[in-house]
Amino acid sequence: MFVGDHAQATPDKPAVVMAGSGETITYRELDDASNRLAQLLRAAGLGPGDHVAIHAENLTEYFTAYWAALRSGLYFTTVNRYLTAEEAAYIVNDCGAKALVVSDAYRDLAAELVPMTPDVDVRLMIGGEADGYENFDRALAAHPAEPLAEQPRGEVMLYSSGTTGRPKGIQRPLSGEPVGAPNALVDGVLSGLFGFSADTVYLSPAPLYHSAPLGFTTGVQSLGGTAVVMERFEPAEALRAIEAYSVTHSQWVPTMFTRLLKLPEEVRTAHDLSSHRVAIHAAAPCPVEVKQQMMDWWGPILHEYYAGTEFNGFCYVDPETWLARPGTVGKPILGIPHICDDEGTEQPTGEAGTIYFELEAMPFEYHNDPDKTKGAQHPDHANWSTLGDVGYLDDDGYLYLTDRKAFMIISGGVNIYPQEIEDAMIMHPKIADVAVIGVPDDEMGEQVKAVVQLAEGVPASEDTEQELLDWTRHKIAHYKAPRSVDFRPELPRLPTGKLYKRVLKDEYWTGRATRIGS
Repeated sequence: MFVGDHAQATPDKPAVVMAGSGETITYRELDDASNRLAQLLRAAGLGPGDHVAIHAENLTEYFTAYWAALRSGLYFTTVNRYLTAEEAAYIVNDCGAKALVVSDAYRDLAAELVPMTPDVDVRLMIGGEADGYENFDRALAAHPAEPLAEQPRGEVMLYSSGTTGRPKGIQRPLSGEPVGAPNALVDGVLSGLFGFSADTVYLSPAPLYHSAPLGFTTGVQSLGGTAVVMERFEPAEALRAIEAYSVTHSQWVPTMFTRLLKLPEEVRTAHDLSSHRVAIHAAAPCPVEVKQQMMDWWGPILHEYYAGTEFNGFCYVDPETWLARPGTVGKPILGIPHICDDEGTEQPTGEAGTIYFELEAMPFEYHNDPDKTKGAQHPDHANWSTLGDVGYLDDDGYLYLTDRKAFMIISGGVNIYPQEIEDAMIMHPKIADVAVIGVPDDEMGEQVKAVVQLAEGVPASEDTEQELLDWTRHKIAHYKAPRSVDFRPELPRLPTGKLYKRVLKDEYWTGRATRIGS
């Protein structure tokens, strides 16, 4: 099933609602608009296997562009809207986009992209027009709202966030099936695990350029439900949206939970959340105490999964199992996990190492980068792949995450994982956000440092630093505890919750050799 089917069955049902403005697009409207764009792209010479890229904030037109590509056999690539023109041009050029859709909100960047992306043939601007770009609505109006004679299913080709280096394009082969053919994400994950259906009202508080928000919102539309999309995440507004739209399902990242929990009590209790049945979270390890407090507040409705855009493996844990095994990200339902040391030797149960998943064949490749593709494979097993995460398995096969390998700190020959320290520190009431990194130390190689964004009104003083250090040393082993704290007005964190640790590390390692790979 896809939007074309629902446009016939339930034409007036909302396919997407923007949570802040209330703007609503029905299935008939989405079907018509995506058909018009598909016709435009085909008339411009784009055929199966070609690429469409989009650079925009959360807008209803995002879904028009997505479904136009998916019903035309095209690859659809999203560009992080916070990138510079040079960074955005790298992705547009690397994916080989022949069509580029941008938002009027980024018209200055759009102008810069014109000479930097010479191979783009079709340029459309949502909400305006500029040199080199046609107005999106006017361009679509010139084409019929009829489906193409053939509608082979396209694919998303997304790029990693680039938090430790250049973004990597994750490419899968086109299936050759029709656009409405069964889909593993929709049928196996959304329907099978989380109970999504045509009755689902799904709240998406994150940017659509990220894989999970895009995949889940369009998956809801495949099933005929309604996607409620926040223009940007704001914790009190998220609670209002759950009540206002009778949200049944939602998806979050741990930093959103932290911000929700730090709302004043009168704000947290101001809304009726009784419609909310399933709250999903992923993207980063969630501190046990944070998740427990969310369970205490929302009830046992938190479902967690562990997977990457590469979809090389998938683990899942339901609320009841997590409460019995706090901290686990669940058991694998896709792929066989293997925990290996740096040489690729499998580790015994309970020992941490790089997480590999075994499938019948390597499920992805990094576009234009065979070296990085090879680097994601086990040295002895080409069908085992890793995302660079570190973790361990317990006696019953449940997986626990430790951190990303690239973030590990080696101080005096001892491996220290920042995630454990960050999980402890974030619970301090004076801390709004925290990142722990390794900084140069002539004697130990690296020293543990915490970079902290303080809660509103808390002074960035020596007394505050000492309070945080003392508090942390009572929570974790002394050798892991930060030696110092630096304060920042804000940490370089993506709206998806991922932290640009590379940006922080560069401040301290510029001009120094660092062992941390990119």
